[in-house]
Amino acid sequence: MQPFTWIFLIVLTLMIATRLWLNLRQSRHVRQHRGAVPDDFAERISLEEHQKAADYTLARARLSRINLFIDAALLLVWTLGGGLQLLDSGWRLTGWNALYLGTAVILSAMLIMSVLELPATIYQTFVLEARFGFNRTTPGTFIADRIKGLLLTLVIGTPLILLVLWLMSAMGNWWWIYVWAVWLGFSLFMAWAWPTFIAPLFNRFKPLEDETLRKRVADLLQRCGFTSRGVYVMDGSRRSGHGNAYFTGLGRNKRIVFFDTLLDSLKADEIEAVLAHELGHFKRRHIIKSMVMMALVSLAALALLAWLMRQPWFYTGLGVETPSLYMALLLFIMVGPVFGFFLNPLFAWRSRRHEFEADEFAAEQTDGRALIRALVQLYRENASTLTPDPLHSIFYDSHPPAAVRIQHLNAQSH
Repeated sequence: MQPFTWIFLIVLTLMIATRLWLNLRQSRHVRQHRGAVPDDFAERISLEEHQKAADYTLARARLSRINLFIDAALLLVWTLGGGLQLLDSGWRLTGWNALYLGTAVILSAMLIMSVLELPATIYQTFVLEARFGFNRTTPGTFIADRIKGLLLTLVIGTPLILLVLWLMSAMGNWWWIYVWAVWLGFSLFMAWAWPTFIAPLFNRFKPLEDETLRKRVADLLQRCGFTSRGVYVMDGSRRSGHGNAYFTGLGRNKRIVFFDTLLDSLKADEIEAVLAHELGHFKRRHIIKSMVMMALVSLAALALLAWLMRQPWFYTGLGVETPSLYMALLLFIMVGPVFGFFLNPLFAWRSRRHEFEADEFAAEQTDGRALIRALVQLYRENASTLTPDPLHSIFYDSHPPAAVRIQHLNAQSH
């Protein structure tokens, strides 16, 4: 067995062991605290609601453990098991040139992976989410979403893959700079196009009709110096009982979106506080900072790929006998997350810091106590555990634990 094969297997084993250890820690910690509501929430959340959140967290953790081993097994089948090599050999029988051949291999691999992920997705949607009262997706909606997603992948993904593979072959040793520029342009285009052209394919959006709430939102936007194309309500209840709010888009295409489930569960001052939090991300330039960071990460990743694709051991060490540009790209996409897994705590820490800053902004612009009430209600409605394992939270959570976040907000409100 080649040295890089051993390195891959060792890192994969470490990733599996770490994820399993963290998962079991989370389950044990949540189970140990299932019997009593934390003091900070005792007056706001009932024991029954707390136990529902614990059971929901435990059920998701069990499914995550199963998916962990299934995903690892599929990755080994794709790579060392010869799956990619078999797929490549089959498409080579067509006699197509490298550009069309590579596009076909990548698209078919993506299609097969999406099909293999369907059982877990179906179980999560129609069994786990339904068991806890969250699923509202009908089989028809589920199938329609998958068909739309597939068509979008073909319509948008095909020309993008063709362009990337052409640049990799035509631009010499510095191809990765050109591909990086294309990727940045594509990301900006998608951010601009998503709210107006793509999201409406999956959900219905209508302007916020509540006049009192609209005025409250307009006053907040004016105070914050934020302009948008409007405030919209999304029919999130068609698919799930979970609630959320966000703003999306770039330039003049910026939109503020409330899930209808969130509007049904929060009062006007709480909705205003939630929106102020989302605007805090904008005012503290978190969106721009995240885009810059991802641009730098993608640049470094492409530079690494440019070096790896020239190393024969990169292909043979991962079960591919015939080196090619498209196979290097596909291997990198599949194997990269294994090696990048241990960077998770860094990205999670950065995201949690941004959440604290957005909370501080919301407390400055609105009543911080209203945001606390809104958060407690969202924890209740979404069955989010109030007692996550601290180490699991440090490694994964993009948002601070409930108790820590509310303590921070209490300090801001006094």
